[in-house]
Amino acid sequence: MAEPASRTTELGDGITAIDTDHIRPLFDASHLVLENGRAAFVDTAANSSVPLLLDALKDKDIDVANVDYVFLTHVHLDHAGGAGLLLQSLPNAKAVLHPRGAPHMIDPAKLAKGAQAVYGEEKYAQMYGEIVPIPAERVVIVDDQQEISLAGRTMQCLFTEGHARHHYVLSDPGSKSVFTGDSFGISYRELDTANGEFIFPTTTPVHFDPPEAHKAIDRIMQLNPQQLFLTHFSRVVNLPRLASDMHKRIDDFVAIAEQYANDADRTAAMHKSMFAYLVDELRAHGYTNEDDRLHAILDLDVNLDTMGLEFWLDHRR
Repeated sequence: MAEPASRTTELGDGITAIDTDHIRPLFDASHLVLENGRAAFVDTAANSSVPLLLDALKDKDIDVANVDYVFLTHVHLDHAGGAGLLLQSLPNAKAVLHPRGAPHMIDPAKLAKGAQAVYGEEKYAQMYGEIVPIPAERVVIVDDQQEISLAGRTMQCLFTEGHARHHYVLSDPGSKSVFTGDSFGISYRELDTANGEFIFPTTTPVHFDPPEAHKAIDRIMQLNPQQLFLTHFSRVVNLPRLASDMHKRIDDFVAIAEQYANDADRTAAMHKSMFAYLVDELRAHGYTNEDDRLHAILDLDVNLDTMGLEFWLDHRR
């Protein structure tokens, strides 16, 4: 049986986007950063994605021993689920984690249980399998604003709550870019139009915090990046407009949640309203494909975002 072949996009400055093929194509990206013969990954997706990440190294003739870091922006499993398995093939790499996230990768039992509650045990098993723990000695726990050198290339970790309390973004000043994880929302390439990229927040369970989500956008923009690399999905460049759209849509998502907070079937009502809202915003953005295509692209996010907003409603002070 042939080994899986990775689908990659060269982005300049030693950065390559790898389609992890998690859930579907063009849903989830890992980014490979190369500098002076050394390498790092930013996010990994799930166990099933690991062969694709290793294939990308092989394509670039980078020995697995030359990978120094696996930067995990946060420990949600579509970003970090495959990290432990990947590290088994990277003898010298360290996993770089937020202090709130590190314990859950060293002992992923609670993380797995939480994901099972979201997806159900059967679907969870299909999507993620068994999460491989990362040995504590292979974890680097960073402070806010801590800098890490990749063969002389400075990478800075900046804490950004809002999506998750264990989230950081990774600033790469040399390429004038930031790897944002989920702190700058989601922008699928299938939704691009002649008007550019379309972006929307991700409010997945369980730590959505609207004020902190706004602060995260501002903190990223204060770095004056020219491009951002999102896990879902890779490079966006129209940053002032996208930042403005994110601020608006965070508020709009909150308004949807508050509108249906006391509805007898608020989950169904919020789900329907959020999908209709995104369709309207996409039509205004120039997107012309049928709603059936949008359901295929957006339904998972609408389901998870509704769960996150409901959690926020139930736990807000």
